[in-house]
Amino acid sequence: MPMVHVELVAGRTPEQLRAMMNEITNAVETNIGVPREAIKVVVTEMQPDHYMDGGILRSDN
Repeated sequence: MPMVHVELVAGRTPEQLRAMMNEITNAVETNIGVPREAIKVVVTEMQPDHYMDGGILRSDN
């Protein structure tokens, strides 16, 4: 059972997340040949004030 974890700063629509997760599922199915029913995709969304890059909070941008 492949499990793919994706971490993102929050802000995408449910439709965007669904499309991304479907594309990830397709890629795993195609490239490693497991049935899509066995593929798990987990998205963790971080709040912009909980993510810092180079000393700058994402919420400060």
